[in-house]
Amino acid sequence: MRISRFSPFPSSTTVALSILIAAIATHWTDSAESHERPNIVFILSDDMGWNQPGFNGGNHDLTPNIDTLAAESTKLTQFYTHSVCAPTRGAFLTGRYAFRNWMDWRSEDFGKPSYLKKLGLTLAHNDRGEPTRRIHALDASERTIAEALKDAGYFTSLSGKWHCGEWLEEHLPMSQGFMHQYGHYAWGIDYYNKTIVHNAPARFAVYDWHRNQKPIQEEGYTTDLIATEVERVIGQQSSEKPFFLYVPFNAVHGPLNDPPRHGDKYEVREAMLKCLDDAVGRIVGAIDKHGFKDNTLLVFTNDNGPVLEEMSTPYRGTKNTTFEGGVRVPCLMRWPGHTQAGVTNDGMMFIADWFSTFITLAGGDHQQKLPVDAIDMNEMLFGGKPSPRSEIIFEVTGSVRLPTIRSGDYKLMGDMLFNIADDPYEKENIAAIKPEIVAKLASRLATVGKERPPLGDKPLLMDPPLPFIYGKAENANPPSWLKDAVQKVRSTQQTEWAPGETPWPQAPVGANAAKQ
Repeated sequence: MRISRFSPFPSSTTVALSILIAAIATHWTDSAESHERPNIVFILSDDMGWNQPGFNGGNHDLTPNIDTLAAESTKLTQFYTHSVCAPTRGAFLTGRYAFRNWMDWRSEDFGKPSYLKKLGLTLAHNDRGEPTRRIHALDASERTIAEALKDAGYFTSLSGKWHCGEWLEEHLPMSQGFMHQYGHYAWGIDYYNKTIVHNAPARFAVYDWHRNQKPIQEEGYTTDLIATEVERVIGQQSSEKPFFLYVPFNAVHGPLNDPPRHGDKYEVREAMLKCLDDAVGRIVGAIDKHGFKDNTLLVFTNDNGPVLEEMSTPYRGTKNTTFEGGVRVPCLMRWPGHTQAGVTNDGMMFIADWFSTFITLAGGDHQQKLPVDAIDMNEMLFGGKPSPRSEIIFEVTGSVRLPTIRSGDYKLMGDMLFNIADDPYEKENIAAIKPEIVAKLASRLATVGKERPPLGDKPLLMDPPLPFIYGKAENANPPSWLKDAVQKVRSTQQTEWAPGETPWPQAPVGANAAKQ
């Protein structure tokens, strides 16, 4: 089965689209009365390339469990995200483009001078004169999908990587609708010692492993530990209360830590992917073992493109770019009786769309103070209808990356124009021969970009600049084992740096950020 990619509705007809969405929501809410609302398990890998899983052309030996899931699932071929971790997570959680709440800037960017310079800001100092990070996170005023589903009667759980704020209580998962939390708050944890390598501008490690926002001491590889936690949480559920499990793995994001197995046969990146595949297999197995398979919508997807372009082929680009290889990601969807096994759906969909789609499935409330960019995709995903989405705003002015819009067949990326329908691999820049399309899309980007709210001067600071553990409350009195563990890691870290050198990459410039 192949479903049409584009909607007959132009993006500007917001009133008509709102009526359509309301009608779809009513249809699905009414039908929810005649069947049990589905559990929702949303698995998000990190930095996995388009062609890494076997079902997309990769090595089947590395992803047998994911490939088995693919054979049982509908595969979305035009599923898009933002091009970096935190923006994608913010869009998924809120149903809103990342620029609307400044989630197109990551929390760690506010401790890096090259990023701050792009905002017209300088590195902050506390009242003792120490350089430190300005606090930035997903704003507490945002309504998250966890809050919406919790209000609809769902048990809500996060197991894995948060990356939407790591310091103040109101920015942590349990203040954003999650009834259970496990994993880490910040960007890229060491798979064994559970530390983030630096707290820019501080250059030394910080501990980042928590359960229900309390520090925990655990041995093991984080990919395996996350799977164990999800198995445990699934085992505690019952058919009496629907559940929403958000499982954002840190795998296969760096650092490149050899997993406890597979290293004898595969190089480190391959072994990390196979370890992720093991974890996905365990989670799918737990869903099936406990009798939840038939009434669980299971989604497996990825947050953005990979760090190496060879993992994006045949698409161009990597993470941190808005070429297709940075924003088009694998996506599988299994819900027996509602999705067809082994088929593809070519409808265009954006990560934020899960917000409205899940709320409808849960019989939840779509009314909220902040407008959403999400489009309810139930009719496309389960009803055989064309996608109602014809536009995606990837970036606008004010982002660290190039302003980019996909509109129908065309994508404008900075001053480059591609016809994605005819040239999905973005080999030919047709801006010079389609100036009218360039002007139209540039105007649209400029209009939407004016909707970005003011950033403000970001007066709240992380203090101390180098905590032992993320979470201000958790750092107030960290246990001795934690301090000892962090000091052990810090004792091995580089202490002297040449002028201008940092342990973190500098802000990207232009289209080919990953090649700088």
